[in-house]
Amino acid sequence: MKKPKLVFAVALICLAVYMLFFVDRAPKKEYFMDSGYVFGTTYHITYEADSSLTNAIRASFQRFDASLSMFNPKSVIASVNRNDSVTLDSLFLNVFHKATEVSAATNGAFDMTVAPLVNLWGFGFKEKAQVTAARVDSLLPLVGYQKMRIENNRVVKQNPQMMIDASAIAKGYACDVVAEELARHGAKNYIVEIGGEVVVEGQNAKGKPWRVGINKPVEDSTSTVSEIEQVVELTRGGMATSGNYRNFYVENGKKYSHTIDPKSGYPVQHSLLSATILAHDCMTADAYATACMVVGLEQSLELCRVHPDIEGYFIYDDQGTLKTVWSDGFPIRQDK
Repeated sequence: MKKPKLVFAVALICLAVYMLFFVDRAPKKEYFMDSGYVFGTTYHITYEADSSLTNAIRASFQRFDASLSMFNPKSVIASVNRNDSVTLDSLFLNVFHKATEVSAATNGAFDMTVAPLVNLWGFGFKEKAQVTAARVDSLLPLVGYQKMRIENNRVVKQNPQMMIDASAIAKGYACDVVAEELARHGAKNYIVEIGGEVVVEGQNAKGKPWRVGINKPVEDSTSTVSEIEQVVELTRGGMATSGNYRNFYVENGKKYSHTIDPKSGYPVQHSLLSATILAHDCMTADAYATACMVVGLEQSLELCRVHPDIEGYFIYDDQGTLKTVWSDGFPIRQDK
């Protein structure tokens, strides 16, 4: 009876020695930070890894630019808009299919084919044109996600003049692409932020959830004013915010926002100032945030109710007073 006890004791001693000399001396990962300017905006990335992944991050940016940058004349999406023969890569296909999915779920409130109208109003990848009711009416037939499809790895358009504007989904997907690259290199804790869109996984360097702020919708076309309205704690998923308080212009005393209603052809006019959406991935969150800004407050809350895979936080104007409302599952912090 004594021999088994002796063997057990020796095993415990060996385990303790192993823990002391090998586990404690194993190389510990550290948190790295990377930031800069990309896709016409800023980015900030923090991640835990064995070594710097800057080169991998830069490579992801380049791959994304070559596929989905509307300002890169050699990109896949630019070729599609010109009706050039081009091989559709996985990045473009992922965005196209997700956009189609969200378009159907929002009854066309989100629609990438709104590009001709976005360009007309001066918020796209072409110079602003003279806006008239007749011009808007002439472009409306070019809009409609059902009029464009993928067939045999090529984009088939109902009208060759149709174009795609991916700006309302691209930044979110760029976050996802970088996050996937970090995970592929073994990172289990990270936050990727590009132009305000965010993807997180795991915990920060203090072992706590990542804290992400939602800005107050303060009119600021320079994007230099940043006042936090709410703080969200996240350990997984994507968060995107859409609003009309930064990307706008005033002409002849009237304010024109960058959110164009695909059905009317005009910039939206309603009380909703900011829509923040949480989803499993940032591409989905980005697209739904845009859709919410199109449909307004009440329909945005309904979208969150109907689609349990998204949660929303909304800031709106109630006769000159900023007010907030959120879906049942949105993780609100009472202390900021």
